[in-house]
Amino acid sequence: MRRLISFPCAGETLAATLDEAAGKTGLLIVSGGNEIRIGAHRGMALLAARVTQAGHPVLRFDRRGIGDSTGENGGYESSAEDIAAAARALRDAGAERILAFGNCDAATALAFFHASAGIDALLLANPWAIEPTDALPPAAAIRSHYAAKLRDPREWLRLLRGGVNIAKLLRGLRKASQKPSEAPAGLTARLATALGGAQVPVTILLAKGDNTAIAFADAFKGAAWEAARARTKVETLDSASHSFAAAADKDWLLQRVLERLA
Repeated sequence: MRRLISFPCAGETLAATLDEAAGKTGLLIVSGGNEIRIGAHRGMALLAARVTQAGHPVLRFDRRGIGDSTGENGGYESSAEDIAAAARALRDAGAERILAFGNCDAATALAFFHASAGIDALLLANPWAIEPTDALPPAAAIRSHYAAKLRDPREWLRLLRGGVNIAKLLRGLRKASQKPSEAPAGLTARLATALGGAQVPVTILLAKGDNTAIAFADAFKGAAWEAARARTKVETLDSASHSFAAAADKDWLLQRVLERLA
């Protein structure tokens, strides 16, 4: 049964959706960006329904200032209390063990704040590890993009025929030439430390062609991530969909969720 519930969080009220099931291991879904709990393309609502059919309760919620929840939206960096309140609500509903899933900056928030919420395992999709300096994609994504184009003869013909914005091309090449050490280190260093010190099982899911995933994978190769690499499992999907929009992507994600819940 799917129920709408609410619970307190730092003097505000969070709205949530609880899909009930008899299992004692529950899934907590944390939305990324400013998405409401239904998710992009209704993806999180559909995932919750399928996980519940497999016997596991699922809770999705709007953090403060988003959707039906009260309060101010402080972004993912201020979501520690929201995640902890949602985890308590899922335990109050009968879950004895909690797997938390988040995509993009929700994945990063879970890496930062899971311990204080008492979460037992993490499934982190396309974690946000980008500190934007301009409107362009991250350097690693630009390099991947141009590498694919250089392998395509049609792109060379397009360039010769004047079908390419040269100014944009030059800006992209300048950014693509950045070494990883030239990128701001604050967020990536904090994320590396959080994952390297995690005391719960962590699985990272990456959509191979997604810019956010490409940037994370590039950072993940660095020396600062040695401890994180030793403690985490990484699985890659051959897709460019950040939100696992295609039917095959949804099936792949569901299988990973169910494996971790088991």
